[in-house]
Amino acid sequence: MHRSLQLIARRHYARPAQALDFDVIVIGGGHAGTEACTAAARVGARTLLITQNTDTIGEMSCNPSFGGVGKGVLVREIDALDGVCGRISDLSGIQFKVLNRSKGPAVYGPRAQIDRKIYKRNLQEYLQSYPNLTIKSGSVADLLLSKGETESEFQAIQAKGSKSAVQGIRLEDGQVIRAPNVVITTGTFLGGEIHLGLKVWPAGRINENPSIGLSKSLREAGFRLARLKTGTPPRLDGRTINYEGLEVQRGDDPPSPFSFLHKTLPYADQQILCHQTRTNPEVHQYIEKNFHMSVHIRETVKGPRYCPSLESKIKRFREKAAHTIWLEPEGLDTHLVYPNGISNTMPEDVQLNFLRMIRGLENVDMVQPAYGVEYDHVDPRELRSTLETKRISGLFLAGQINGTTGYEEAAAQGVIAGINAGRHALGLDSFILDRSDAYIGVLIDDLITKGVEEPYRVFTSRSEYRLLLRSDNADLRLTRKGYQAGAVSKERWDKFEKDSNALENAIAALDETRMSPKAWAKAGVTLSSSKLNDNEILTRPEMSLDKLYGVIPSLSQLDDVLKERLVIEGRYKPFLKRQAAEVAALKRDENLKLDINLNYPALNQLSNEIRHKLSVIRPETLGAAKRIEGMTPAAMVVLMRFARRAGTGNQDVSSHSSFDAEQETATSAQ
Repeated sequence: MHRSLQLIARRHYARPAQALDFDVIVIGGGHAGTEACTAAARVGARTLLITQNTDTIGEMSCNPSFGGVGKGVLVREIDALDGVCGRISDLSGIQFKVLNRSKGPAVYGPRAQIDRKIYKRNLQEYLQSYPNLTIKSGSVADLLLSKGETESEFQAIQAKGSKSAVQGIRLEDGQVIRAPNVVITTGTFLGGEIHLGLKVWPAGRINENPSIGLSKSLREAGFRLARLKTGTPPRLDGRTINYEGLEVQRGDDPPSPFSFLHKTLPYADQQILCHQTRTNPEVHQYIEKNFHMSVHIRETVKGPRYCPSLESKIKRFREKAAHTIWLEPEGLDTHLVYPNGISNTMPEDVQLNFLRMIRGLENVDMVQPAYGVEYDHVDPRELRSTLETKRISGLFLAGQINGTTGYEEAAAQGVIAGINAGRHALGLDSFILDRSDAYIGVLIDDLITKGVEEPYRVFTSRSEYRLLLRSDNADLRLTRKGYQAGAVSKERWDKFEKDSNALENAIAALDETRMSPKAWAKAGVTLSSSKLNDNEILTRPEMSLDKLYGVIPSLSQLDDVLKERLVIEGRYKPFLKRQAAEVAALKRDENLKLDINLNYPALNQLSNEIRHKLSVIRPETLGAAKRIEGMTPAAMVVLMRFARRAGTGNQDVSSHSSFDAEQETATSAQ
């Protein structure tokens, strides 16, 4: 750590606890930051949200939408934990559609087209009166750190395997704000620079300054930083688009809300239309001739594989004659249109030229050019499953700083980091979701065990338990856990209890109903088995719930949402039971704890490569170790034996942290 930064840290650490300004500070007002600050506040921590410009809180920097395949499940999970983005999306959505309807509930992808202005206004109004939350504008220059001013503080830091503890922040104007927990959610602002053609300038978003001081602080603290990139398409004037002959995409009727708290949507009767057009070989040839005009497309810095720039699509998929473009209106009272699918970093004149080669855009006017952003991120293998850094106690990271891409991934990390920062401030246990609990657990586990080489996004295919982790049952999986963690309000808990009780009673009624084939036939249902309960009946594709109303009248009293959920539970019950049994068997060994201070170099039974990886990542559980790239079955046997011994307190490999030596070096240097 830089000498001056260490002195600042020590000067401000030695204050009584009551002198702390806040319990938790959240840096950044994007989707990760707004979820983190509200989650910490819900838990009961005195929370500060600090951002460069409070007017941009809730800004949708790129696409005007939430959800999609995989991502929509994340939004539902965030909502089940009483998060913000789902309910604000409902209040601001102007088109709702569930993707993958034909493929089954395990891969349903709830999605909403959002009015940018309404979303930002609704979110800012919601935050203004949020209990335990203070909002302040300011630019953060440094983190304040300490290695412990007393023996007990030093021992507490060492016991966690950390090298120091966060004590607050220093702003660029010199103001110091003290808090023992800090959540960094800087998005693309961390060391950000914008690329437009051959032009490069420092910025985190168009016309907004980057965060340079924090990048320096993190490097000085020893974090491994790398660069990633992303981009956004141009914004078009919808009045200059010819929609005639373009494919139309309509919203669902009726639309389905994201939030479990909502049954209706304010703009359900005003859903907008989206239209589809495509690029063509002429566009591809023209852009390829101008590749030399963009600094952003160099391959030394990775961009998102699954939402690539148009230049990347043309380079990687030369056999494709066309790429899809969705023309998405940005709001109810604006002419701006977002052309989803053509993010690029070509010069402005090149952009306008190729746009006018596309069907429907022959006379289009470009209101804002597309551009790319390159930014710093921290190696997420530096994190615990709580999103607290292993290196610095009390410091949490969430969002693109961890190498992810997308509003939903950022918000999901924000809610977990916020809950844990709040609980850490109050001296409470950690709140952890594993891979069988939620896609949030899949996301975090992938990040902390595998790291990233390119921006990470969630897909349903990343989960081993897709049938259990559906969008419809996110509340059943998570709301009780969130309530027990103090992160769920009484309002949501009451709604959850009402819905879950109604669903449990309906399932029980189905399970308890037994009739002879003759009785079923009289009710209009033909059976081949002499005794078959009604949940087994629902596994048959030709069976619908309304055919059972005569037998179980109470089923007809359920609302439409619960009826659909009951059918899903009944239709997939045999498969759900099988997958639940697999999860239970796996968890018997999966959740065995590993000492984070374990001296892996002393485990001579392991190869040098595996010992090195374990020393870098320091997994918290046997399951996390198993998912490290290159881990072998033989290595797992060694770790399993040690984890079991550690679990009984019979630990025969010394746990020695390099923190001891570093502390001695720091002391002698003084």
